[in-house]
Amino acid sequence: MKITMQLLFMFISTTFFAQHLTVERANHLASLPVKCLQQEYPNKLNQLLIDNTEILSPKVLHPAFYGCFDWHSSVHGHWSLVYLLSEFPDLAQRDFIIAQLKANLSKENIQQEIAYFNKGHEKAFERTYGWTWLLKLQLELESSTDLYAKDLAVNLQPLSDLVVQRYLDFLPKLMYPVRAGTHTNTAFGLSFACDYAVHSKNIELQKSISDNAIRLFQKDQNCPFNWEPSGTDFLSPCMEEMGIMQRILPEKEFLKWLQSFAPALFTKSFNWEVAKVSDRTDGHLVHLDGLNFSRAWNLYRLIQQYPKQFSYLKPLADQHLNFSLPSVVDGNYEGEHWLASFALRAFDEAAKVK
Repeated sequence: MKITMQLLFMFISTTFFAQHLTVERANHLASLPVKCLQQEYPNKLNQLLIDNTEILSPKVLHPAFYGCFDWHSSVHGHWSLVYLLSEFPDLAQRDFIIAQLKANLSKENIQQEIAYFNKGHEKAFERTYGWTWLLKLQLELESSTDLYAKDLAVNLQPLSDLVVQRYLDFLPKLMYPVRAGTHTNTAFGLSFACDYAVHSKNIELQKSISDNAIRLFQKDQNCPFNWEPSGTDFLSPCMEEMGIMQRILPEKEFLKWLQSFAPALFTKSFNWEVAKVSDRTDGHLVHLDGLNFSRAWNLYRLIQQYPKQFSYLKPLADQHLNFSLPSVVDGNYEGEHWLASFALRAFDEAAKVK
């Protein structure tokens, strides 16, 4: 039986148009990474080949993170499931999901991932987008009270330690920030890494992120909001830079910096048109749904910490979150394999706003 567009819209409206996760929404969002976590193809390998001996299947190359189209999407698919299991103990397919996580994040599989990272010609593999999501996954596993998660955190730790060292080696060499709205965005690449550094009490990593973010971003002024979006952005360059500076600067310093960086945010009439996708079957154009979620989670985070100054921005954050939520359920793998993670990030920040 075919579902009419009107009925589909009604389902999406009643299911998603809110800023809080229900168990029904959680079960649906969980179903997306569950569907692809151990789906090897289609697959986009980010691989440098030295010779033909390296032409191997995704599952052989990356036995932990081979599903969900590419390495980093697999990583944040794992994060999504760990997060949802923690938030919803009665999540449907709970035992099956945990079995998937255990199969993928075994000690042996993580050692194979480390071996890949340690190839001499793969030092820049997943720098820094995949790195920051890996540390997000490590933090989520360590924060969980579930016994399965504690074991998997131990398994993943050596790879996370390697990534931490990659950050420490790389950041001083980065003379200029990457301000793209895609994977190489420097500010986003520091955000979850910063959260993990604080969580793990890694003073060296905290200092490196703070010192280098200040070096790269402190003098920035008048971020060009009207330059967003670029054609295939899934991260907001302006909002992600705000996000990392909010993490590292004390309150007075941050607000002073923000006044110079984004003066428009201090105007109660501020408005920002949502990013619109012309073709959600196009794997690059659908990125713009992620951009809406990126804007939303950073706006919510700003409102949460500074409600007196920025509570009037909540309707704008809600608008961005709600606009792209229907695309998470539209059945197109181009978006489904990763957008659930972005939606959950936005939901997570929205839930903290009082």
